[in-house]
Amino acid sequence: MRQKMMDGATRFRSPALVLLDVGAWAVALGPATMIRLQISEGDVQYVQLALLIATAGLLQTAATALPIMGDKQFRIGSTFDAVRVIWGWALVVPLLALANYLVLNRPVTTLAFLAAVPLTLLLMLGIRLIWSVMQQLRLQARGAPRTNVIVFGAGLGAEQIIRSMQFDVRSELRPVAMLDDSPDRARRTYHGVTVQGTRKDIAAVARRYNAEQFLIAIPSANSSVIRELSDLAEAAGLDVRVLPSTSELLGLLDVGDIREPTEADLLGREEVNVDLDAISHYITGKRVLVTGAGGSIGSELCRQLFHLAPSELMMLDRDETALHGVQLSIEGKALLDTPDLLVADIRDGERINEIFADRKPEVIFHTAALKHLTLLENHPQEGVKTNIFGTNNLLEAARAHGVARFVNVSTDKAADPTSVLGATKLVAERLTARMAQTTGLPYVSVRFGNVLGSRGSVLPTFKQQIKNGGPLTVTHPDVTRYFMTIPEAVRLVLQAGAIGEKGEIMILDMGEPVKIAHLAEELIKLSGKKIDIQYTGLRPGEKMDEILTASSETGSVRGHARVTHTNGSADLDVTVVVGTALADVIDVASIRARLAPSVVNR
Repeated sequence: MRQKMMDGATRFRSPALVLLDVGAWAVALGPATMIRLQISEGDVQYVQLALLIATAGLLQTAATALPIMGDKQFRIGSTFDAVRVIWGWALVVPLLALANYLVLNRPVTTLAFLAAVPLTLLLMLGIRLIWSVMQQLRLQARGAPRTNVIVFGAGLGAEQIIRSMQFDVRSELRPVAMLDDSPDRARRTYHGVTVQGTRKDIAAVARRYNAEQFLIAIPSANSSVIRELSDLAEAAGLDVRVLPSTSELLGLLDVGDIREPTEADLLGREEVNVDLDAISHYITGKRVLVTGAGGSIGSELCRQLFHLAPSELMMLDRDETALHGVQLSIEGKALLDTPDLLVADIRDGERINEIFADRKPEVIFHTAALKHLTLLENHPQEGVKTNIFGTNNLLEAARAHGVARFVNVSTDKAADPTSVLGATKLVAERLTARMAQTTGLPYVSVRFGNVLGSRGSVLPTFKQQIKNGGPLTVTHPDVTRYFMTIPEAVRLVLQAGAIGEKGEIMILDMGEPVKIAHLAEELIKLSGKKIDIQYTGLRPGEKMDEILTASSETGSVRGHARVTHTNGSADLDVTVVVGTALADVIDVASIRARLAPSVVNR
């Protein structure tokens, strides 16, 4: 996450600024009292007056530090800063009045007190205004060349970032115009910067103001909006920058948040809202076990589960290095000496049963799998051992030891499968549905497509190919895949676990499919390099376009707008698929023959 670089002079809670606030009370209370008493020929109670001023200082300092005042570092002189000053002042005034009249025998007369109170507020706000103006003059005096920026979006994010570009001494950017597609925001002005049109006017406004950069100042913008705006801006010769997404933001925006768009911005920035109460209900205080905890999905799942406060989070993987990594990411240390880490292979039914008997998990998230399609086409027996036998071992142990909820993470390749990977994952879905029938418990499967950045997926592969100078290898110009960011997928997995009923397959809404060739082009564009794309042809078992719902399945949306429910089939010849007949087969062709009829006619 971004690094805050503000120095002490620009921090809201700067000690110097607190002292100035205390001084404002002293300047207002002292002269107001003396002038009033001199007019009425009264005696000044200097000791009591000093005590009252000291009390005002202590109250003002305490009010500034109260949790209700927030802990964000608002920029001095901003609207948010002024609101905090007014709130703090409003808290101090009644308490100071009590001290003046009931404790210190009224060293400040009523008229003097009524004059000093608003004067103090004006002094505190005036100090901040002068501070802000000095910062602006300091910035202008610097005289360094600045880049002209067009800001797209005229909402709150634009207001904050425009002010930061103008007043932050670190800024090398000059906002010259805003654009917004909403008619309601036409001619809106922030800090002297006015809306000059819509996205249709990008090129004309860029020429008019000699702009070099285009900033998409909409933290809630989804990937399709960012892609379209990026294409228009680049066509106008502008460098594109974005602000963090809503889920990434911590506090207010400043120039340090402006960055280049990433692949997640361009392909998977959709915001996912989940029902935290429903998720917490089945996680908080429960013993939760995650298989494949060191993988891309498993590790993110562990990180999100950790914050939901399970009574025990058990992370199981056969890869000790992966367990080291996930523990380090969660706890900031990885001594590998805690009981939350479990080294085990789900193929080993005896070991799995031993773990379940000892640790008694209540909720299981099963993400462990072999997932590389091409490798499993060449070594189908390995896919059978992990994706089928391993899943069955977990389900049998779950039934034997009373696991209340089981969530099997599946793949879109299980829908009308044409590959060994898809077939084995479909069997895993049906095994889960079959066990749900047996137990009557919410044992469900969650099905989704590719996740951006997962290990061995297309994105890191393309990045490495770019690093190597290319070419980028794509199977076919028209091949498409669904994409989702890892955190987004995990949030929906957690949500599906909360709302799924026994035996259901929960299908996550992945948005629109993306052409792999387009992904390659976007990554090349981001790299700034000249790299070719090489088309290699579809490999055995691959589809041109993936689907999420099989032709025989019908689904309904309920509980969450991005999760579709369909009833998982338990129609499965377990003796053929899971029994020793298949386990003992060594010949690849025989495995295909035994596996395929059990799941789908290919």
